[in-house]
Amino acid sequence: MTDRKTWLITGTSSGLGKWLATEALRQGNRVVLTARNTADVEELASRHPETALAARLDVTDGGSIGSAVSAALEKFGAIDVLVNNAGYALRGAAEECSLAEVMREFDVDFFGPVRCVQAVLPHMRKAGSGLIINYSSIAALSYTAGSPFYSAAKSALEAFSDSMRLEVEPLGIKVMVVEPGPFHTNFHDRSISISPNSIADYAPTAHKRKLRLANPESAGTGFGDPQKAALVVLKAAAEATPPRHLVLGSHAWQRAETALKKRLEELADWKSLSVQSDKER
Repeated sequence: MTDRKTWLITGTSSGLGKWLATEALRQGNRVVLTARNTADVEELASRHPETALAARLDVTDGGSIGSAVSAALEKFGAIDVLVNNAGYALRGAAEECSLAEVMREFDVDFFGPVRCVQAVLPHMRKAGSGLIINYSSIAALSYTAGSPFYSAAKSALEAFSDSMRLEVEPLGIKVMVVEPGPFHTNFHDRSISISPNSIADYAPTAHKRKLRLANPESAGTGFGDPQKAALVVLKAAAEATPPRHLVLGSHAWQRAETALKKRLEELADWKSLSVQSDKER
């Protein structure tokens, strides 16, 4: 993917999505800037009248997704890259979060990307090419108390992506999962939902996560540069064979390495018991 492409990016009003859209436009690509409120992306679109299109898109509303896809095809004739970036994080212990809160988390972070993929795939199949980029999180690999449903939704998105890849790669369509760590964006201000329910027994575990998020600067020194993150994603997307999983930031990379090593160690430790379930030959 060395030539200019048409990108449709969800959640471009702020954060990593806005930076990705900004850098993609700067590099000469055509970009469909989507947000629930188009007023949030009009300023960026106005700076690139020939290559940008502002479109309303709510990932929980299939009608708005279809309209945005149709507008993109009408203006640019194709969608070469779909980026599922829009999302938020639900915080709270498993027992504290209501079923309505959990369903909302999955509706946005899992079913939202599924809706977008299903709306765009027919056009990519017809073209015989395309790239789908699904933004997951390091939370899908390295878990913390206090965000079980965010981790679950992102883990589901990764499993969906990896299985779908086996179906669409023979058709010329690539799938890349992006796993960011913490970045200096307004994610904590706009995209964190803390369950109001509180059970005292979880004060030493899940509630520490709630307190830390109340002051994100106290979370440590793992914050990354969102502009650099955008450039990294654009560089990976331009590869003939993009990575299937792209971790963003050294903080996330270290967490991923630690988590995967521990999983392999546990797998080896319990192998002798695992294989006892085999049928005797």
